[in-house]
Amino acid sequence: MQIDKELDTRGLNCPLPILKAKKALADMASGQLLRVVCTDPGSTRDFQAFAKQTGNELVGQESAGDDFFHVLKRR
Repeated sequence: MQIDKELDTRGLNCPLPILKAKKALADMASGQLLRVVCTDPGSTRDFQAFAKQTGNELVGQESAGDDFFHVLKRR
């Protein structure tokens, strides 16, 4: 998977990772991929809701240790 931009939001609690992702996606072209790294366990649910509400595709989610990774495809 070719990630076009990565956003590190470790240490931030929602809604800050969502707000930063929204801003980053606004500066990206349609079809580009944004990877967001979070430490907030609630971010998994939040990014699922965010994708549904905005029409951006949630390509994948995974976790490793204390980190949660979310990959969004810009609509």
